[in-house]
Amino acid sequence: MENPATLREWFERVDSEKTGSVTAPQLKRALSVGNLEFPLSVVQQMIRMYDFDRNGTMSFEEFVALNKFLLKVQHAFSDLERGRGFLVPDDVYEALVKIGFSLDTPAFYSVCESFDQKKNGRFRLDDFISLCIFVQSSRNLFNSFDTAKQGRVTLDLNQFIYCTANCRI
Repeated sequence: MENPATLREWFERVDSEKTGSVTAPQLKRALSVGNLEFPLSVVQQMIRMYDFDRNGTMSFEEFVALNKFLLKVQHAFSDLERGRGFLVPDDVYEALVKIGFSLDTPAFYSVCESFDQKKNGRFRLDDFISLCIFVQSSRNLFNSFDTAKQGRVTLDLNQFIYCTANCRI
């Protein structure tokens, strides 16, 4: 969905209580209508990624930002799934690069192992989206500590605990 009017209409249907924001359970139900099944924890992570005002819900503007990210992820998936309905690890790597993520081999295989739900080397769209949400959320958190933009951070124990609590899926 890229049309702003269509996005607004969809958002207003999901915002069933007419509060001007969407909760994680509302977003989860709406995504499942589109055959995207995610655990509530992943949907909560989606909201945290774009919850600019940190109120725990998603405004329309925040939803537009999430939609843009999801479209980019879906396009990368579609470009590489070759009619199979899934990606294999080499495709996942190529898709991540297309999206703008560059992981070294150990990090890449760790992430793949964590998000390969059936442990069969096949990543369906919802698995791939979950993986990308994790990587983007991790990047966002890392960048908040990498104030010098050097690609390295040093964390004390409290910061490390904060990171691990905020990156779990």
